[in-house]
Amino acid sequence: MSSAAPVATGGVGAIPPVPAAPVTATGRRTGSLVWLVLPALLFFIAFGIVPLVGVLVLSFTSWSGIGDITFTGLTSWRAVLADPGLLHALWVTFLVMALSWLFQTPVSLLIGVFTAGRQRYRAFLAVLYFIPLLLSSAAVAIVYKALLDPNFGIGAGLGLDVLRQNWLGDPTLALAVVVFIVSWQFVPFHSLIYQGGVRQIPASMYEAAQIDGAGKVRQFFSITLPQLKYTIITSSTLMVVGSLTFFDLIWVLTAGGPGDATRVLALDMYVRGFRASQMGLASVIAVILVAVGLLLALGLQRLGGRDAGASQLEGA
Repeated sequence: MSSAAPVATGGVGAIPPVPAAPVTATGRRTGSLVWLVLPALLFFIAFGIVPLVGVLVLSFTSWSGIGDITFTGLTSWRAVLADPGLLHALWVTFLVMALSWLFQTPVSLLIGVFTAGRQRYRAFLAVLYFIPLLLSSAAVAIVYKALLDPNFGIGAGLGLDVLRQNWLGDPTLALAVVVFIVSWQFVPFHSLIYQGGVRQIPASMYEAAQIDGAGKVRQFFSITLPQLKYTIITSSTLMVVGSLTFFDLIWVLTAGGPGDATRVLALDMYVRGFRASQMGLASVIAVILVAVGLLLALGLQRLGGRDAGASQLEGA
């Protein structure tokens, strides 16, 4: 049997070795990872960083939305920060955020835990609960506005005086209605998050608790809630940051009224920019919204500790 021909290692006919991609400490090659990350990075820069920089630049200008842009330095910032309406809009924004979080979190958590069961009827209910999220916010606002009309709404139709309130004409009731409708529409989304989190909890933990004699309530507080720690933080982050962008539903429902009772910061930005044609002032409010959202998100993530990115099942 003839031996295999030796591989050429030099000279004219030698085949140059192919350089291997660098290997990380975990044994992965970084070359392919860069190409996988690059498209997402380009999209983030194009649709995230560039618009943000553009808004930041516009906050130092005076522009009506049409015509030339005039740089005015800190004039727009001084005008917005000196306006007492900014503090009121910021207060209403935080109030809507806090009340909607207090309403949505326990309701969506309970619905998520309930629909995480394996029974067939729970799958049907999960789909049914998800329907409000599929509806347009403007359409939801129009329907609720018609239902809450004191003269022609559901209260007048059913003859129930308790429902024939001036829901959108009273400042306190109008704010309560906004919080309820926002929560009603977005509870399904967070319920879906909690449903997925509950289904990741090992069944062996509940079986061990049953052997020890723990009931459903004790299992919920001793197993489910601790294991959903990072899920709660994630849901709360989305809920709080999303509260800063409420606009269409409030605009159609109350237009910020009565008075300024429901004039949140995003609505104030729209009114200044597209109604008053003060794009510089609107850009200042946009930058403030981004800064507030970033601070709130970072604060909530710190609640999870230094290891917030780790699995919530670690050590289970």
